[in-house]
Amino acid sequence: SIHQPYNVGDFEKDTLILLEKLFEKHDCVVMVGGSGLYIDAVVQGLDTFPEVDREIRANLNSILKQQGIEVLQKQLKELDPEYYNKVDIQNPHRIIRALEICLGTGKAYSSFINKRKLARSFSTIMIGLSIERSILYDKINKRVDSMIENGLEEEARSLYKHKHLNALHTVGYTELFNFFDGIWDLDFAISEIKKNTRRFAKRQLTWFRKNKDIVWVDPFTPVNEIIEKIMNLRINLQDEAGRI
Repeated sequence: SIHQPYNVGDFEKDTLILLEKLFEKHDCVVMVGGSGLYIDAVVQGLDTFPEVDREIRANLNSILKQQGIEVLQKQLKELDPEYYNKVDIQNPHRIIRALEICLGTGKAYSSFINKRKLARSFSTIMIGLSIERSILYDKINKRVDSMIENGLEEEARSLYKHKHLNALHTVGYTELFNFFDGIWDLDFAISEIKKNTRRFAKRQLTWFRKNKDIVWVDPFTPVNEIIEKIMNLRINLQDEAGRI
């Protein structure tokens, strides 16, 4: 439900419970994603952050409501440019979470990330699909056009009265809400969805490229060759639990 808060911590907990059930019947489970932060939460656990004054979050939420997310984006870029280049800057929840840590500790949010890996009852093989950026961006543009043709505008309009909810502060809805508010025309809103999706994809690639555990493959490689490569990785992976 869009009214029920759901964060990366909830995702980690729910996914680990589901994995335990799946591993009762299977020794290999495939997870496809997605947000780098959410994948990292499952594979290596969430980072531990210090407690900060709740008033900081209240003030940031007030700024968001009165001045807009752009002010918060600029502040995060100044305080923690490393995390700014990774995060979905259209997601106010993540922007505010990072800023409250920066302001409450005087340290960059990114300095608390990936300090240690938690023990897991399974091993992980990480496969990334590497594609030329021009091809990726073309696919993104076509996908947005397809989403519009399949009713994204109507879907967003049905949710418009709830636009204040964090769950709807995402690429796709945000731009169309500006169209409904009369700030942009439809063509410009669609072009902004494409632009912001491309930017998000670029940040995600930056995030994943820093992960040395990812094995990159060309998605246009014959499927049987990709499968063989994955199976060889599995054979070479030593795991007492036998879970991957």
